[in-house]
Amino acid sequence: MSKGFTPSPATPAVITANDLRMGHCVWMRDGGWTADPREAELFEDEAIADLALLDAVGQGNIVVGPYLAEAKRGDDGRPEPTHFREAFRRRGPSNYFHGKQADLEASNV
Repeated sequence: MSKGFTPSPATPAVITANDLRMGHCVWMRDGGWTADPREAELFEDEAIADLALLDAVGQGNIVVGPYLAEAKRGDDGRPEPTHFREAFRRRGPSNYFHGKQADLEASNV
């Protein structure tokens, strides 16, 4: 378990992983998981983030590969990605237009 930065109010983080059964990207929310990255819990305290990450790692029967991803608080208070990789992951699979891509397109109309 490693992290490339320290969560703080200036550089908050979310915890993300992949759903073990479906393979979809998921984000930690109140100790559980959500497919909607806008519902993810933002961690601004290193100790709390570390404990939550340990909890996520312990949920190996639900998710694989949990890690802290740097995020920012959007204008609406919800998490937004700060890195291309995380922005790409939240859009869903790139092999064809379906699922999350179609849902996002419909919500942006």
